[in-house]
Amino acid sequence: MSPRSRFCGPARQRGAIGLMAAAMLSLAVVMMLLVVDSGRLYMEQRKLQRVADNAALEAVSRGGTCAGGLTAAAYATQNAARNGFTADADNTLAATCGTVQTAASGLRTFTVDATQTGAVKVVVTHTLTTSFAGGVQALFTGAPVSLNTQLTASAVAAKPQPPLAQLSIRSNLANISTAQSNILNALFSGLLGGNVNLTALGWNGLLNTDINLLSYLNQLAIDLNVAAGNYSQLLNTQATVTQLIQAAAKVAQLNGATAEVITALGTLQVAAANASPVKLGDILQLQTGTTAAGLDANLQLLQLIQGMVQLANSKSAVAATLPVSVLGLANVTVRVKVIEPPQLSAVGDPSLAKADPQGANRIYVRTAQVRTMLSVNLPVLSGVTGLTNAVLGLVGTLTPTLNSLLSLNLVATLNSVGCLLGAGCEQLDPQLLPSPRIDINLEAGGAESYVVDFSCPAGNSGTKSLTARTKTSLVDLKLGTIDSANAFSSVAKPTVTPLPLIDLGTVTCHKILGIGSCDPTTHVQFGAGGIGIMVDSSIAAGGAGSGQDLLFSSMAPFATPPNLKLPPSVLSATPTSNIVASLSNTLAGISIVAYQPVGNSPLGAVTATVTALIGSVVSLLQPVITNVLSPLLDPLLNNLLASLGINLMSVDVGANMTCGQTGKAYLVI
Repeated sequence: MSPRSRFCGPARQRGAIGLMAAAMLSLAVVMMLLVVDSGRLYMEQRKLQRVADNAALEAVSRGGTCAGGLTAAAYATQNAARNGFTADADNTLAATCGTVQTAASGLRTFTVDATQTGAVKVVVTHTLTTSFAGGVQALFTGAPVSLNTQLTASAVAAKPQPPLAQLSIRSNLANISTAQSNILNALFSGLLGGNVNLTALGWNGLLNTDINLLSYLNQLAIDLNVAAGNYSQLLNTQATVTQLIQAAAKVAQLNGATAEVITALGTLQVAAANASPVKLGDILQLQTGTTAAGLDANLQLLQLIQGMVQLANSKSAVAATLPVSVLGLANVTVRVKVIEPPQLSAVGDPSLAKADPQGANRIYVRTAQVRTMLSVNLPVLSGVTGLTNAVLGLVGTLTPTLNSLLSLNLVATLNSVGCLLGAGCEQLDPQLLPSPRIDINLEAGGAESYVVDFSCPAGNSGTKSLTARTKTSLVDLKLGTIDSANAFSSVAKPTVTPLPLIDLGTVTCHKILGIGSCDPTTHVQFGAGGIGIMVDSSIAAGGAGSGQDLLFSSMAPFATPPNLKLPPSVLSATPTSNIVASLSNTLAGISIVAYQPVGNSPLGAVTATVTALIGSVVSLLQPVITNVLSPLLDPLLNNLLASLGINLMSVDVGANMTCGQTGKAYLVI
């Protein structure tokens, strides 16, 4: 028998099947141990995850917080105990509050913030005996074998997304012409204290660009070193206007803004270098605890820039002085001061605003309160035909009347005798328009709008609507002589005194038998009466008192309030009266009044005796004055105030609303 036959024969292969069976059985036992052990770990992990989920849901549903009483952790611990999880050396539970942000990719992240109550994160751990698989792995890797294994589960629950509404009061500019851009350049230069020189293309770029509010606040938080997500702190942090514009430029550039927009923002940054520090919260109003989802809204870039500039000007004592060429007004000086900055946009829960429309959770916007002053020279009066002769005739008529009054009055008689002996006596000193400057002060109060009601459809039925109560501007018009030093005080309104057109003043004279001189420094304005003009009136626009309600609704024929981030629906609150026409009529109907003599002058009856002559002077003066002043309102109202986002003819209110989710709480991570 050959050696091969001796080693490969049947006798030599006895028991091979038994060895294979033993190996397979061992492998099956190992696999069974792995399956059983993995199943045990899976069931423990699943049970632990269920504990974390339920604990987080209850902490949110019961309104748990992490400030003060730490109620979120208490609610989570109570729920875990009811589900058989008791905190001890082997089991731990931790609850933290914060906010949930959703990135553009849809990925949600939780940010810890003890001041927030919108979301709660619960982390639970459970320690159990080390598994067989873990022991085998340790043997093969050479790692020390641990007798215990720790399992961890976490869950983040959040409140249902509430309905969110956004209001804005905006300018109704559709396009900015070259003439309007010149006004904006001069106006912004004066308000900021720097040089602004943008083209109409640059201004239109800002007008046609929207900026995402959430992206802007996040970028600003980075620039100001404020914790991400802490928007309340961010809005109350002081910043320079340059920093605010710079953050807007970064966001606009990331969103693909045109070169004209980036250049315009760069120019504004330089011009704002010396502007007063401001707080963004003075022009943006957010409800306390507003989530990131509530800030994911758009805002017109030009409106944001206007608000920043007006806010900075309201914090300083600077009044913008515009060159006369800008408004096309000859012999006119125009100055503008923002008394109260605007509220550009408000985002919040309309259910909270409805409960208390003017309370802490209101959704409220307003336009700026702006004070403008025009100083107009009236040299044209000196060339009015017949005016000088009429005034001389008036004075000539007053002289014999004065003499007769002096002869009947003891004191006056003594004065007359004293005058004859060389002592001081009182005589007429008539002056025609002693001060050729007339001041017009126009104060446009901020129009306002706030949410008073809303409705969201339930399921597939119902109406989506938002109601905004709106009050349009109140205009104060003053005309006469105004103290320029106090014209732009934020503490008190400016005071106006009559502008003397004809001043029948008196002076003290020293004459002997009619020969001598009078001292012009002793002139007493309106000492013997005279003619002057003054206007001090308020013209109320529509919505005075309770206001008018603007209804944004999905029911025809109303405008549906679109979701946030979409272009808003816009409605106009029209005044009950035409303010521009009212102001023009006020100026066109200036009443030129006669003033009585000052003190106990014996000339008290002079005016009554020469009414006809005064009337002839008034008839010559009135058309000249009104023809000069009335046309000033058109460029002032139509161009200057419109450039500030103020339209006295109507107020444009924009509205957006996103209806929220139903339920009490839901798991987000």
